[in-house]
Amino acid sequence: MLIEDTKMNYGSKTTFIGFDTDKRKLPLSKRFVLYAYDKDTGEIFGRTPSSWAKIGLYYTAFYLSLVAMFGVVLWFFFQTLDPRTPTRQLEHSLIGTNPGLGFRPMSNETHSTLIHINSKSVQDYSIWTERLVKFLDVYKKPGLTPGRGQNIATCDYDKPPGKGKVCDIDVKAFNSCTEENRFNFHRQGPCIFLKLNKIYGWNPIFYDDPNDLPHDMPKSLKDHIKEITNPEKLRTVWVSCEGETVSDKELIGPMAYWPIPGFPGYFFPFENSEGYLSPLVAIHFKSPAKSIVINILCKAWAKNIVHKKNGVNRGSVHFELMMD
Repeated sequence: MLIEDTKMNYGSKTTFIGFDTDKRKLPLSKRFVLYAYDKDTGEIFGRTPSSWAKIGLYYTAFYLSLVAMFGVVLWFFFQTLDPRTPTRQLEHSLIGTNPGLGFRPMSNETHSTLIHINSKSVQDYSIWTERLVKFLDVYKKPGLTPGRGQNIATCDYDKPPGKGKVCDIDVKAFNSCTEENRFNFHRQGPCIFLKLNKIYGWNPIFYDDPNDLPHDMPKSLKDHIKEITNPEKLRTVWVSCEGETVSDKELIGPMAYWPIPGFPGYFFPFENSEGYLSPLVAIHFKSPAKSIVINILCKAWAKNIVHKKNGVNRGSVHFELMMD
């Protein structure tokens, strides 16, 4: 009969819907075992070993081709990049043309700008001094910075670094703000270090005319600039620190800047030379008020550094200082 002729046997191949009619009547557990390995047909998970070999070979070749194509595209992309020169610079870059300031030491707490020092506890203030020691290590040991060593030059205003050279930064020029003096933390007169953020190709426009200084520049900095007799030394990105409010200005006390209140012009422009390190200014807060938080705002001064834009502070850095 036609029905008997078309009836599938137990050992027949699986149909397009999975198992033949007889096998579909088996319990689920047995059907799964048969699907995993059918000894009658030799199929493993619905395919014979030769079928698995063919499909495996296909996908291996397919994904190897994709990897090769991606590698070639990536290689061509990297040929367009210079490892030392960014493609987009200054106003065409995300960083822009207005460098900000950074300060050290910093708290380990996220988003905290408070430097809280208990000068009576060696264990407490040692945490801060150790952070400064670690930060200054690269300035003391040229070998810690890749490429820094043979290309270090002793620079001055009339002796800028030559091509491929970088200026030396002598940590001894920070006067009492050194590791040997514990950065004066134990004397309740801490030293805080400032650095100008690096922007490739940025050249400062200096306030090099003592008679043309901004009205909001602190008087103490103006007086310092007016006392300079060597015009070359006016080619400096100046730095000032003040209390943010009237009461903060009274609480902050006298300060000293080492080696000078600014970053010498011969450090600019930054061109990503091997071994380059940002210049530093050490601010010695000689006798700040005790047991109270002092809000401090430090600014960098150049004609092309903007301090306020859309109500946001720029070209500056804010932190709080508290001495116990």
